[in-house]
Amino acid sequence: MSQDMIGVNVQLIGHQYRFACPSDERDELLEAARNLDERMQEMRDQGGKSLSLEAMAVMAALNLSHDLLKQQRQAMASQAAVQRQVRDLLQKLDAFLSEAAPTAL
Repeated sequence: MSQDMIGVNVQLIGHQYRFACPSDERDELLEAARNLDERMQEMRDQGGKSLSLEAMAVMAALNLSHDLLKQQRQAMASQAAVQRQVRDLLQKLDAFLSEAAPTAL
């Protein structure tokens, strides 16, 4: 089943762009565009006025990619810690249950 595609206008550092996206992803696209625009404006305000729009976009994309990778690594580390805790709890529960089980006569 194909999704309905719509055109969405976004503004990045004063430039208008039109993208096609599935209608149910419109809000996410606009949010992503606002996030990217904020990043690019921060770069421009921190001395990147001489950078081309393309260079700012590439730098912002690299920064966002770095942030994403860092969050993925943190999520994997958290998941591993939770799995270790669950395994330890299950071992303690097994030990407790084996001690508490009635013995057959």
